[in-house]
Amino acid sequence: MHKLGRGHRDKVQQFMTITGASEKIALQALKASDWHLEGAFDFFYSQPHIKSYTDTTRLEELYNRYKDPYTDMILVDGITLLCNDLQVDPQDIIMLVVSWHMKASTMCEYSKEEFFIGLQALGIDSLEKFRERIPFMRSELKDEQKFHEIYNFAFGWAKEKGQKSLALDTAIGMWQLLFAEKQWPLVDHWCQFLQARHNKAISRDTWSQLLEFARTIDPALSNYDAEGAWPYLIDEFVEYMNENGIIQNGQFSDRSQK
Repeated sequence: MHKLGRGHRDKVQQFMTITGASEKIALQALKASDWHLEGAFDFFYSQPHIKSYTDTTRLEELYNRYKDPYTDMILVDGITLLCNDLQVDPQDIIMLVVSWHMKASTMCEYSKEEFFIGLQALGIDSLEKFRERIPFMRSELKDEQKFHEIYNFAFGWAKEKGQKSLALDTAIGMWQLLFAEKQWPLVDHWCQFLQARHNKAISRDTWSQLLEFARTIDPALSNYDAEGAWPYLIDEFVEYMNENGIIQNGQFSDRSQK
C-alpha cells in the first residue's frame, strides 16, 4: 500500500475498518469503483463471495437470541434487545435501513427468512460484524437511489397489515425521520398542514409523490406548477403555505417555524 497516495491509503483503511475486508479485497473494490467509497461498498456487498463470510450456525444462534419464545419470529421485545446489543436507539433510522435489507414486510417483526436473507446479504453472522456494518448502512442513506428505495419501502413496512393507506400519525413520524436525513426545509410545515387540514390516512401515491416534490420543488415553491400532475393534497399544501404567509413575495420565510 506504500505506493498509493495518502488519499487512497486513507480510503483503503476506511474501507477495511467498515467492512472487515482484507487489504487485497479493499484495493479490488476501490479500483473497480474508481476510488469512490460508496461505489466500493456497493461492489463489495453485491459480490457472491460475501455469503461465504457468514456462518449459518452463528446466524442461527443470533436469531435464537432474539426470537420470540412463543412463535418463530423476532417481535418487539427481540428487536429492543437487538437495539440494546447494537447500542442504537430503536427509533434510529438505521433500524429502517436494516429492515430494508431484510425486506421485512412489517414494522417491529422479522421472520426467520427475512433475518437470514438480510444478514447474509450484509455479510453479518455476529454482533461484532453487525456493529461494524452500521457506518456502511448509514452511508447508504446518502446515496440518492438507495434513499429513494428505502423511502418507498418505508410505506409498506410501516402501514398496518391489511391496510392500503398509512395512518397519519405513523406517516408523520416516518417523514420526520426520513427528512431529517434528506433535510427538506418544509417537512414541519407539511406535517402541521396535514394535522390542521387533512387528518386522514396517507395514500401510497401521496407518499411517493412527496419525495419527488421535495426533491424537485424549491422551498420557496417558485418552480411549482399548479397544472402539474401532483396529488390534490400537495396542491392544497401549496395553497396553505401561501395563505398562511409562509411563502411571501416568492420567498420562503421560516419565521412561523416553532
